[in-house]
Amino acid sequence: MGDARTVLDEVWRTDSAGMLGVLARRLGDLDRAEEALQDAVAEALNRWPADGVPDNPAGWLVTTAWRKAVDRLRREATGRDKLAALASTPPPEPTGDDRLALIFACCHPALAEPAQLALTLNAVAGLPAETIAAAFLLPATTMAQRLTRAKRRLRDSGVRFEPPPPQECAARLPAVLAVVYLIYNEGYLASSRDAHERRDLAREGLELARQLSVLMPAEPEAAGLVALLELHEARSGTRFDAEGRLVLLEHQDRSRWDQTLIHTAVRRLARAAGHDRPGPYQLEAAIAAQHAAAPSYEHTDWIALRKLYDHLRIMRPSPVVLLGRAVATSYVDGPAVALAEVDDLADRLAGYRLWHATRADLLSRLGREPEAIEATRRALALATNPAERELLARRLDALVTTPRSGEPRSGPRPR
Repeated sequence: MGDARTVLDEVWRTDSAGMLGVLARRLGDLDRAEEALQDAVAEALNRWPADGVPDNPAGWLVTTAWRKAVDRLRREATGRDKLAALASTPPPEPTGDDRLALIFACCHPALAEPAQLALTLNAVAGLPAETIAAAFLLPATTMAQRLTRAKRRLRDSGVRFEPPPPQECAARLPAVLAVVYLIYNEGYLASSRDAHERRDLAREGLELARQLSVLMPAEPEAAGLVALLELHEARSGTRFDAEGRLVLLEHQDRSRWDQTLIHTAVRRLARAAGHDRPGPYQLEAAIAAQHAAAPSYEHTDWIALRKLYDHLRIMRPSPVVLLGRAVATSYVDGPAVALAEVDDLADRLAGYRLWHATRADLLSRLGREPEAIEATRRALALATNPAERELLARRLDALVTTPRSGEPRSGPRPR
């Protein structure tokens, strides 16, 4: 039983998304595919210890699941018409195309973003509803209902579990990459005291990004996203101190950054650039690479960073991109010039905590402590992340109790 379960666990980890994808494509129903595959797993646990592990475990599971699904359809009155329309032969062995089809189906525009996130984690990453619920701080029943509704919506919308044609694939890829990035950020931005399941989302997001890059080797933006996440992950162990407090990039111990992962990401980014099809994820990764390559925060190449932000704002016009550019400007042209750039964003970012925190930093560097105190208070009022709130509270206390005119202070720089 031990060997059979070990093999089954490994097959599930590596091939579950492909197996589910090929079954869903033939059945046209993700729910039925999941039920059939679960039945096949249960039969494998009963038979493999006695009969031995088959030569092709994934193929055995798909064939068995197909037979289970056909049997279930025969027993259901509503399934008889569907059974008649299906070919009698079992589906082929799962391939990378099946995994890719499942990812694109889970990120289909027919679903709202929360449903896309949950379904991708459930069907592609293989996480149970209870784990996803804990990660998103939701009741398990709420997450189970969300998954059920998402699967029903795909079925009712007639979504096919097939890789999109090339022209549609290119149009939908940004949404798929955005879902994977959101999954990663849910874990990356969690505090050091958050539940283990929540922090594991970062690992799942990185793994999903790597899978996409392997499945779509000609898409440089997929590789760009992987490089970006690897660069974040390389310094994730230095983002909190021993007391669980957030540590900004400028104060992180660079000797503890994962240099192997940084070099891997930089090489990956260079290969993506070789396609000569730049995109926002490649540019974000290039910005992260500049920070990773700098010997210290003070010796960062801020001129190069600002140029990268200039390219990024063309491809992704956003006030948040301009806010990041203003931080680089503060080290190129000084805080006064940067403050003018930040203030120009007031009508679009007045409700954004990092806009106020950036203003507070620049005002403090200009010796305008009373205004810096007010800006920090506004940032604290808007912040919801416990680690960010603790950091802002510390900065506010330092401004109120020991203001020193003109001294640079820590701002909301990359974390």
